[in-house]
Amino acid sequence: MRTTALINGRVMLDAGLVEGRSVLLEGDRIVDVVRDTDPRIRHAVRRDLCGNMLLPGFIDTQVNGGGGVLFNDDPSVEAIRAIGEAHRHFGTTGFLPTLISDDLEVVARAVAAVKTAMDARVPGVLGIHIEGPFLNVERKGVHDPAKLRGLDDSAVGLLTSLKSGKTLVTLAPEVTTSEIIRRLSAAGVKVSAGHTNATYEQISLALRNGLTGFTHLFNAMSQLSGREPGVVGAALDHADSWCGLIVDGHHVAPVVMRLALRCKRRDRFMIVTDGMPSIGTNDTSFDLQGRSISVKDGLLLDEMGRLAGSHTDMAQAVRNAVEMLAINLPEAIHMATRNPAAFLGMETELGRIAAGYRANLVLADEGLRVLDTWIDGCSLSETSAAA
Repeated sequence: MRTTALINGRVMLDAGLVEGRSVLLEGDRIVDVVRDTDPRIRHAVRRDLCGNMLLPGFIDTQVNGGGGVLFNDDPSVEAIRAIGEAHRHFGTTGFLPTLISDDLEVVARAVAAVKTAMDARVPGVLGIHIEGPFLNVERKGVHDPAKLRGLDDSAVGLLTSLKSGKTLVTLAPEVTTSEIIRRLSAAGVKVSAGHTNATYEQISLALRNGLTGFTHLFNAMSQLSGREPGVVGAALDHADSWCGLIVDGHHVAPVVMRLALRCKRRDRFMIVTDGMPSIGTNDTSFDLQGRSISVKDGLLLDEMGRLAGSHTDMAQAVRNAVEMLAINLPEAIHMATRNPAAFLGMETELGRIAAGYRANLVLADEGLRVLDTWIDGCSLSETSAAA
């Protein structure tokens, strides 16, 4: 098997950016991270990184669309491929196609499409995120209230039907039971609270029964107050749960995010885009379940002025994290790589540049502009040049 040596770059290792290291790739894996004097480099196909940063590939657990495609509109392999290609240009090498609240027949089609996409090795697909329809109408956001429903036994089989890859389900714990949350978790489903008006006690009970995450923390959930901590209070009080943050400066005020980072371990926060079809396009509007969403100054708004997902890609979100959250670049990179990998239970194969890990990588310049990506050892720039 051919060995590729990525040389003359600054490599993001556990200790931070390190010079004088080369990364050896074979097939879809990282073989080793070695000093530039390692003799294996001489016998490898060398790729000069020209002093740029080599980072672990970004992992986005909430991707509704991209490249002009909304997953709900077209739950197909072709749509998944187009969405992944759009986000890959911004450093996303692993993602969960995300279906917002819809009929269960559409959910079934989406699950089948993700299974087929993974069998066909569509680049970057790690599983599926089913965000609703098991949500609280009082915290619906832009989700269609006509699609919302409670979660009972009839849907458990569907939610646990994807046997390859990861399944993340966002639900409101108050519209289901502890037993069902426990069954989903026991079947390997990652259960996250979102679009929920639950009390602190209801969330605490769900956490004891298998809830592990909070979808877009602060957005579409009961807030922290003096007498009732709400979902936000429960999320920040629970040391081991995971919190997604949309770091675009619109969904959550930077000062609020900074306060959140002081409340619990930083390795329990992960950047998500909540990306919509406009990412990777110059479109000024798109359709969302019969409603027109406008794209203006980086904001996505429906006719009533409500936020409707995000127009921010992962590279921009990482830049925002450094600028808005008062954290350094390695910490921001961890929030986009190692932390979501650990949330998904994939921390032994994704999220780090280390021997034995999948060769999912991002090459970026000093301004974090993406120059190239590798997914399972395949470089986007080299693939495009060959085509």
